[in-house]
Amino acid sequence: MREFTITKNDAGQRVDKFLTKAVPLLPKSLLYKYLRLKRIKLNGKRTAIDVRLAEGDLLQLYINDEFFAPAPARYDFLKAGKALTIVYEDENVMLLDKKVGLLSHPDEGEYVDTLITRVQRYLYEKGEYDPENEHAFAPALVNRIDRNTGGIVIAAKNAEALRILNQKLKDREIEKYYLCVVIGSPETESGTYVDYMIKDEKKNQVRVYDRPVEGGKTMKTKFRVLDRKNGLSLLEVELLTGRTHQIRAHLAFHGTPLLGDGKYGKNADNERFGGYKKQFLYSYKTVFAFSTDAGALGYLNGRAFSVGDVWFRELDRIGSNKEEQ
Repeated sequence: MREFTITKNDAGQRVDKFLTKAVPLLPKSLLYKYLRLKRIKLNGKRTAIDVRLAEGDLLQLYINDEFFAPAPARYDFLKAGKALTIVYEDENVMLLDKKVGLLSHPDEGEYVDTLITRVQRYLYEKGEYDPENEHAFAPALVNRIDRNTGGIVIAAKNAEALRILNQKLKDREIEKYYLCVVIGSPETESGTYVDYMIKDEKKNQVRVYDRPVEGGKTMKTKFRVLDRKNGLSLLEVELLTGRTHQIRAHLAFHGTPLLGDGKYGKNADNERFGGYKKQFLYSYKTVFAFSTDAGALGYLNGRAFSVGDVWFRELDRIGSNKEEQ
């Protein structure tokens, strides 16, 4: 028999959702069977799958030991790098300046050294994350940025912060601003592009249309020109929708592709400005603009955080600092 005492980070979850994460080797068919047979009890009594757990509850599992994975002798995240650029940190959240080239999450090509594994190592070594006492929660990223884009990524240190921030992101109560350099210049100093897109899953590329199309999704991109020089423009861009490759595809559709972007721009154009291979795009500012109750994170409302040292911010530097990319 094994027991789980429900912690603050576990509270609020359904019994079945918690057990799926806490005992991943237990097949779902057996999980539901054991609940029916009362081999899984909550506070000594039979429980249903949809019961919400509360802090301090005791789950008792009368099941075979084979379903419980042994604790690893060494956690994989301890193999991750230590380098982190922290923009802001408190007891609930971290804002991190992810560098170009670093993955946000593991993928098939890189499992160990990513932004989230670096965050988990950092918090583990600070004593703020103890996997042995966390049954179903690990520090997590709220948003992600592509490998070849840098900028601010939000991490949640606890389950309550993660739940609140995920909802705020979904409700578009967290504003994200980007800096980018484009080839050419928009026709106006500022504006909002409203168009429609369809994603080609096989090519991992989107097509943009200036009219509604079947299966298409609306994309809205707000921009402001900060500087123009030598055939290039520095823009501040705000995403009003969150679509795949939105900034890259939308700006290219309007005749101003990102410098260094070979997918939505033209390599020949990029060569004219130094042959950069990575797009000039940086998520440089995040604003918490809550219009509804934010619970324990209400203190963040109205606060803005930014990265000051974006290497391409000065157009005069472009062409002389390719090693910084």
